Amino acid sequence: MFVLAASTPGVLPPGLLSLGQLLASLLVIYIASKLGGELALRLKQPAVLGELVAGLAVGVSGLKLIDPAQPVLLLLAQVGVTLLLFEIGLESELRGLLKLGVQATATALVGMVVPFVLGYGVMKATGAAELVAVFVGASSTATSIGISARVLSELGYLRRTEGQIILGAAVLDDILGVVILSVVASIAAGGSLEWTGVARIVVSSLLFLVGAIVIGNRFMPFFLAIVRRLRTRGELLTASLVFAFALAWLAEQLGSAAIIGAFAAGLVLCETDKRHDLEAQLRPVTDFFLPIFFITVGAGVNLALLADRQALLLALALSALAVVGKLVCGWAAIGVKADKLVIGAGMVPRGEVGLVFASVGLATGVLSGANHTAVVIMVILTTFFGPLLLGALLRRQKRSDLAA
Repeated sequence: MFVLAASTPGVLPPGLLSLGQLLASLLVIYIASKLGGELALRLKQPAVLGELVAGLAVGVSGLKLIDPAQPVLLLLAQVGVTLLLFEIGLESELRGLLKLGVQATATALVGMVVPFVLGYGVMKATGAAELVAVFVGASSTATSIGISARVLSELGYLRRTEGQIILGAAVLDDILGVVILSVVASIAAGGSLEWTGVARIVVSSLLFLVGAIVIGNRFMPFFLAIVRRLRTRGELLTASLVFAFALAWLAEQLGSAAIIGAFAAGLVLCETDKRHDLEAQLRPVTDFFLPIFFITVGAGVNLALLADRQALLLALALSALAVVGKLVCGWAAIGVKADKLVIGAGMVPRGEVGLVFASVGLATGVLSGANHTAVVIMVILTTFFGPLLLGALLRRQKRSDLAA
C-alpha cells in the first residue's frame, strides 16, 4: 500500500488519484527532487543522480510515499519526457551538427553499435526474448551530453580537441538515440519484431525528422511573424509549445514516436534569433515536469528484485558492458592527436536519455520489473562512474601538461 496514493472509497474509481492525493504526491516528488539534487551537487555529482536516488527512497524500494504506476503521474512524466527532448533539440545547434568532423561521427557510431551489441548479446545469453534483448541493447546506446559537458567545462577542457569530439559525438548520439527509441517504441506498440518492419520504422523516423526540419525551417519566418504580432503574456513560449506538441502529435499519427517530433521542433527553433529567449522561458516549464519523470523512474525501481542473484548479476553485467562499450569508442577518433581514453570516458554517462528508454520499456510492457531495474541500475552506475573516471583522467592529463 502506498501511503499517499490510496483512492478515497466511494468517491473515485479504484486507483485514480483525487486532487488532494495528486497534490500530496507532487509535494513528495518536488521535495525529494530538490533534496536529492542538492545533495548530489554538493557531493560534486550530477543532480539527476540525486533525483534518481531520491526516487528510490520514496518509491517501492523505500518509504512507499508515491505510486509510480499511477496513470496521472505516468502521463505527467511522459509530458516531461516530451519537453526534455524538445529542450535537447533546442540546445543542439543544427548548423554545428552539419559541420561535425569525421572523428565525432565515427565516435558516435561506434559508441552506439558496440554497447548495443554487448547489451543485446548478454540478454540473449540469458534467454531473453528478441524484443527484450533489442530494448535493453538500445537502452545502452545513449550518452548524456549535459553530464560530460559539465565536467569538461569545470576542468577547462570544453574547447580542447577531446572536448569537441565528445560534445559532437554526444549530440549525434542524441539524434540517433531518439531515432532508435522511436523504432523500439513503435516495435513495442506492435508487439512483434520483424526486421523488415524495423527498416521501415527507421526510414520513416529519419524521413520525418529530416522532413520536419526542412519544412519547419521554411515555416519559421511565418511563425516568427505571428509571434511578433501577439501581445498576450507568454506568446513566445505558448507558440513554441504549440509547434512542438503539434510535431509530436504528428509524429505519433505517422507511426513514429512523439519524442522525435518534439526533438525536431527543438532543432528547428534552435536556428532562430528567439532561441535564447525561448530557452530561458522553457526552463521553468521543464523544471516543473522533469522531476516527476526522474522521481517516478527511481520510485519504480524495485531493489528487492536484486536479492535474486541472477538479477543482480544481470544488472552488474549490463553496467560493466555499458562502460566498456563506450570506452572503446574513443579509439574510433582516428587521425587526430587526442587522448582516446578521455574521449571514451566522456561518452560513458547515460543520464536522462537512458532513463527515457527504461521508462518507455516499462510503460509498453516490454521490460519486466527485473529487466527494468537492471537497466535503471546501469544508468545510475554509469552516471555515477562516468564523471568520476572522466574527471580523474582530465586531472591526470592536466598534471602531465604542467610537468611538460
